[in-house]
Amino acid sequence: MAAAAAAAEKTVMVVGIDDSEHSYYALEWTLEHFSVKLRGPSPPFRLVIVHAKPIPSSVLTLGAPGAVDVLPFVEADLRKTAARVVEKAREVCEAKSVSPLVEVVEGDGRYVLCDAVEKHHADMLVVGSHGYGAIKRTVLGSVSDYCAHHAHCTVMIVKKPKSKG
Repeated sequence: MAAAAAAAEKTVMVVGIDDSEHSYYALEWTLEHFSVKLRGPSPPFRLVIVHAKPIPSSVLTLGAPGAVDVLPFVEADLRKTAARVVEKAREVCEAKSVSPLVEVVEGDGRYVLCDAVEKHHADMLVVGSHGYGAIKRTVLGSVSDYCAHHAHCTVMIVKKPKSKG
């Protein structure tokens, strides 16, 4: 009973990941700064990793000729990408001896992450910054910007340093 109470009292951190080096950097940064520095038999927080798998129709224009024929291939590709993202995230965590809860949720990343914060009663949401400029951010939207304004918890946006060289 005491173990369940201790688990319930742990800080909950949700980390949003996609298939980018920026999100893996944010995950690694989180583990390094919040887990390794506070050593113990288990991390001082519960880690929930969330990957938002795009809806196939958001990738295709369904009114286009042949789109219905391509839909199963797009879905299969999105499933493979999600599996690859989750596997890499687990490897990153395993290297730091952390066992996260990993979820793949279909939908727009902005809404999926904000919903995950609510579902898990998260204290912090961590996302990576793609470093888009103003034009790309306007066209593509910014998951981190949306979450910073709408998530009901602290939001940490981790920016990968530019490579020197």
